[in-house]
Amino acid sequence: MNLANKITLLRILLIPVFVLFLVWNVKYIAAVMFLLIALTDALDGYIARKRKEVTELGKLIDPLADKLLVSAALIFLIGKGIPAWMVFLIIAREFAVTGLRVLAASKHGGIIHASKLGKAKTISQFVGIIAVIIGLRYSWIMMLAATLFTVVSGIDYFIKNRKVFRI
Repeated sequence: MNLANKITLLRILLIPVFVLFLVWNVKYIAAVMFLLIALTDALDGYIARKRKEVTELGKLIDPLADKLLVSAALIFLIGKGIPAWMVFLIIAREFAVTGLRVLAASKHGGIIHASKLGKAKTISQFVGIIAVIIGLRYSWIMMLAATLFTVVSGIDYFIKNRKVFRI
């Protein structure tokens, strides 16, 4: 197993620790942990590309790690700064795009790479979640922006990859 995949697995293993800090209401430590886990997303991708060690395992677990981190944070923060409808839209989009990717891989053998909108969605989610965790005054607006980016990027993925649905 290469270094990038080890970092991704470490991200997944650190999610329960992050959730414990949320449960214990240690806001700033939880926010720092979330940020560090989120930043390792860029690190593992950079390492894999730089070393030319992109693997099938990495392609599978990297997006999974992101979804687990964001979903854990969102679910815990329902009613603590994030309304349930936002959580539903964000998680539903993640399932839908994951399903699209699985369908593309099984039917066409292709991989749907992250788009610029998808990356903006991820960054906006990370910023919004951290803002909610530490209780910033306008965190609700940040989460609204993240939700809008999430929905728009999801629609964009489906429009750009509509060929996947052709027989």
